[in-house]
Amino acid sequence: MTTKSAADRTTVLVCITCRTPTDPDDTPRKGLALADATRIALGDEIDVDVKHVRCLGNCNRGLSAAIRRDNAWTYVFGHLDATRDGPTLIAGARLFASSTDGLMPWRGRPDPLKKGLIARVPPIDFDGEPAELT
Repeated sequence: MTTKSAADRTTVLVCITCRTPTDPDDTPRKGLALADATRIALGDEIDVDVKHVRCLGNCNRGLSAAIRRDNAWTYVFGHLDATRDGPTLIAGARLFASSTDGLMPWRGRPDPLKKGLIARVPPIDFDGEPAELT
């Protein structure tokens, strides 16, 4: 496997403070469980970075994560499940890493990343779109 520099790799940012509204305050956060499941799904591979983040500000939409790459769009997802979506996030990150246009392909994207898409944010050097749609 060809390894990329840390700056070139795709990163999954998992909100570790997420919980569902019905979770008691004294139970472990399901966001941390999702982060752990994502790291486990990555295994010994080093092609994706998995990082913890405290709050993505997406609290009303359940467990949340973002997938980003330098010089590409960033994707924010919600309604994730701690027991199901660790492998989902790694699959999405790998799909995104294979993209040549800086966008995560719709085809091949795991269903939770289709249904749970909250936003996509353009790269920092994005110049904008034409004012008129064609």
